[in-house]
Amino acid sequence: MISKGTFFHMALSFLGAEQKPHFDRTGFKVTGKRMFATYLEKDHTCNIFLSPEEQQEFCSLDSVHIYPVPNKWGEKGATTFELSFLEKEILQEALLSAYEAVIGKK
Repeated sequence: MISKGTFFHMALSFLGAEQKPHFDRTGFKVTGKRMFATYLEKDHTCNIFLSPEEQQEFCSLDSVHIYPVPNKWGEKGATTFELSFLEKEILQEALLSAYEAVIGKK
């Protein structure tokens, strides 16, 4: 299980990452750029903004606890991760991928 504190620490560990309120969630973005993840406390889930190809790869690892957000954002790669059931390494890789897409490293 990945705790809320661990998730926040992981998301904020990237250079320029900051935490901002985002509707009923906590958003994580790169300063001056867009969001790469959000956290929803009531469900203890996060949404990570991946490419559709990356989304397929992560969902294939655990389709029960990693799945597309059920809307247009999901079709664009937004992916829900149920933090109570996942390994830290999987989450770290997904966060890194989303962060690098925002900063243009890929």
